[in-house]
Amino acid sequence: MVTNDVDLSHTENFDMEKEVFNLANQLMLLVTDYALDVIGALLLMVAGWIVAGWIQKHTGKVLQRVDRIDATLSSFVTNLVRYAILILVIIAVLAQFGVQTTSIIAVLGAAGLAVGLALQGTLSNIAAGVLLLFLRPFKVDEYIDAGGIAGTVRDVGLFTTEFQTYDGIFMMVPNSQLASAAIKNYSRLPTRRLDLQVGISYADNMHKAMKVLNEILDNDDRILDDPPHQVMVKELGDSSVNINLRCWTNRQNYWSLLFDLTKQAKQQLDDHGISIPFPQRDVHLYHEESPKESVKTSASDFEDESDQGEFSSLRRSRTEADDSE
Repeated sequence: MVTNDVDLSHTENFDMEKEVFNLANQLMLLVTDYALDVIGALLLMVAGWIVAGWIQKHTGKVLQRVDRIDATLSSFVTNLVRYAILILVIIAVLAQFGVQTTSIIAVLGAAGLAVGLALQGTLSNIAAGVLLLFLRPFKVDEYIDAGGIAGTVRDVGLFTTEFQTYDGIFMMVPNSQLASAAIKNYSRLPTRRLDLQVGISYADNMHKAMKVLNEILDNDDRILDDPPHQVMVKELGDSSVNINLRCWTNRQNYWSLLFDLTKQAKQQLDDHGISIPFPQRDVHLYHEESPKESVKTSASDFEDESDQGEFSSLRRSRTEADDSE
């Protein structure tokens, strides 16, 4: 009995050792089979990371050489290139382990479509932001008017554009609203035309007034010689003869020149005895017979006619009575 027990224990120990050896062999086979895949995946990820950074860096340098590419757009494009390369690397790593990448790509496509439909407004702002950054109808620190939205541009982003209005109010506008509007850029060109209208009385000397106003333009150094300034009669208004002053000046001198010309025009015209009339209207009154008097006259005429009729009938009756006698 003792011998049998000893043999049984030896047999159990041998079987356990055999199972452990088999498990170790299987583990070694797994490690041997997948070790190369794991090492290859790690090397692929490291190489993909390095290549993505290198391409991002050189893409940024190329975009910086293009004058029409804004810094914000350059950063967006370089990051987009880098993440696209990393996504391709991840898909390649999964394929290294035998994962069906076609199904993953299909799932990502469906998810992208769902997200695109859910974020349609946001994506339209991104597309409009890229368009604005590429076309560059305005830049930072320029004053624009886009469909009633007026102010100085402070920042152009992918989603929104920030403005500061002339009275110091911060305003943030979606890019899609700006991309679909007609944009007036008051800061893009170096010069601007200035028009100032001054009205004089019909009783004043028109040629004298034009000469006085032309001398004001001649004596201001902020007015450009090319194109030459002009003084012209623009229209014959209801209360005044409207004379228009037209000249060109540098953009930064526009408002100061406008205010100074307005002040000097008033002073010079006053010094030369030429008046600037305010809006007025002449009213002419005509006397007409009142309706009551006409009605009264008609009534009296009717009474006279009736009296004459009664007198004629009475006279006729008396004549007939005398004839009968």
